[in-house]
Amino acid sequence: MLAVFHKSVAEAPEALRTPNSDSASVPALKDGFLPQFFASLHSSPVTVNLGSSGVIAYSLDKQNPLLPRLFAVVDDIFCLFQGHVENVALLKQQYGLNKTANEVSIVIEAYRTLRDRGPYPADQVVRDLHGKFAFVLYDSSNKTAFLAADADESVPFFWGVDCEGNLVLSDDEETVKKSCGNSFAPFPKGCFFTTSGGLRSFEHPLNELKAEPRVDSSGQVCGATFKVDIEAKKETGMPRVGSAANWSTHY
Repeated sequence: MLAVFHKSVAEAPEALRTPNSDSASVPALKDGFLPQFFASLHSSPVTVNLGSSGVIAYSLDKQNPLLPRLFAVVDDIFCLFQGHVENVALLKQQYGLNKTANEVSIVIEAYRTLRDRGPYPADQVVRDLHGKFAFVLYDSSNKTAFLAADADESVPFFWGVDCEGNLVLSDDEETVKKSCGNSFAPFPKGCFFTTSGGLRSFEHPLNELKAEPRVDSSGQVCGATFKVDIEAKKETGMPRVGSAANWSTHY
């Protein structure tokens, strides 16, 4: 799978950008560069142009049968999901979904619950997904991105930033490197990212995340690794929002 978001939709953490690496970076969205590269690697790819916000693409080619890829669109919400959730039946009941609903349907409904003033914080919603997964969601109604990966790095999932500041996400390391050069890393395990809230841990939501330079096997600095800072706590005085408020602008 592939997603590229304009920096106005998803601003990558500055620590993800490796100093002096822009010379090896190619604008992912210019002339459809990265979607075309993705299409050259996979048979029968599906590409969705998100206008000025970016692009998403996926293919069922070369997928792990134990970690299948799913794609769905509901009410202008686009979601790419890879993996398997064990407690699907419980989540379908929790969100009032029918028997045919699958993991990608659950993620979309969970996001809609959050967006429309749901009673649960975002970290709890992601934490309630028990299994092996990574997902990318985009809501075109408010230009909001929401992405996450499980706590065990069960699904290959990488993110990077190109020379124009666009955020690039894929389950294929070489696809991310093609556009981002050395400004990339595995997506932090047990974390989620939102347009308004940035990167956070769903396992330890009250703790800050600390970025450390990531060094590859050849000794080159490649992006950053984000880990929970057990000594740094987030402020907990978040005010409750009114009934007309939108979760995606407050979290």
